Amino acid sequence: MSIQTILLAAGVGSRFGSDKLSATLPDGTPMAVASARSLVAAGCDVLAVVRDVTAESALLLATEAGVRVLACPESAGGLGHSLAYGVRHSADADGWLVALADMPFIRPETVIRVMSALEQGAPLVAVALAGRRGHPVGFGRRWRGQLLGLTGDAGARSLLAEQASELQIIETDDPGVLQDLDRPEDLLQPRNGSCAP
Repeated sequence: MSIQTILLAAGVGSRFGSDKLSATLPDGTPMAVASARSLVAAGCDVLAVVRDVTAESALLLATEAGVRVLACPESAGGLGHSLAYGVRHSADADGWLVALADMPFIRPETVIRVMSALEQGAPLVAVALAGRRGHPVGFGRRWRGQLLGLTGDAGARSLLAEQASELQIIETDDPGVLQDLDRPEDLLQPRNGSCAP
């Protein structure tokens, strides 16, 4: 099966106050690069959807993480537009694994479990820690039409809610599935440590 991984990296980082995706973690790695490297280490073919290919974080994704970068002209409209754009540019895929560039602490083995579930025919896949759903999320090809129609900032949340009976939840002990870094102080979180409140 051909599973396309879409790394959503087009957010404006309003709560962060700057281009958070190029901000560095304590080990010196830019946030977006760390997120992409985790996916690459899991064997993913990564397409990063960004606002502008000349932005620092986009350049870092291309040069330091070695992933393909695609600028979404409608990214200001929200996450849904970026996800739909990524699906549109990988429309022949058998499924999509969707990850967020501000979640750099997800373990590669967690990503592999989601990929494996998709490859084994699961229509929808998500990970959870102690019952709380996190990322990444996987979508089988049957949802291509719905993904292409996404708009706004909720991403695919409504699709996951509407199709809850189809959703395969993978329980994990990986705290990274809930650790999104929205504020400068979040950068100091320990890798795979406890989640911010």
